[in-house]
Amino acid sequence: MATRKKKTTARKTTRKKAATRKKTATPQKTATRKKTAAKEKTAAKKKTAAKKKSTRKYSRKAGRKVRKVMEEFKEGKLRSGRSGKKVTNRKQAVAIGISEARDEGDKVPPGPGSK
Repeated sequence: MATRKKKTTARKTTRKKAATRKKTATPQKTATRKKTAAKEKTAAKKKTAAKKKSTRKYSRKAGRKVRKVMEEFKEGKLRSGRSGKKVTNRKQAVAIGISEARDEGDKVPPGPGSK
């Protein structure tokens, strides 16, 4: 049996050099890039300014109500509605405060079940 010789091929290094070579931009292109970046920044600032003008979800009075209920909860005096059991969960205490504010007519988003 005759053994076959492996063919050796010379590797091309030109591809590697072309890939690592940096492309230099002309001064005109860099100036336009800077201008567009500046426009994008000002547009982003305008959007955030518009967001700041948006109204509150919860009124200040509702926040005060929740704070008052949380103080009751921390003192251990907060009780749930029908059963009168002591509230032991923080989230439940906040929910009670929000629902009381809603009952008083304060500005609070509608509950999850009211669609």
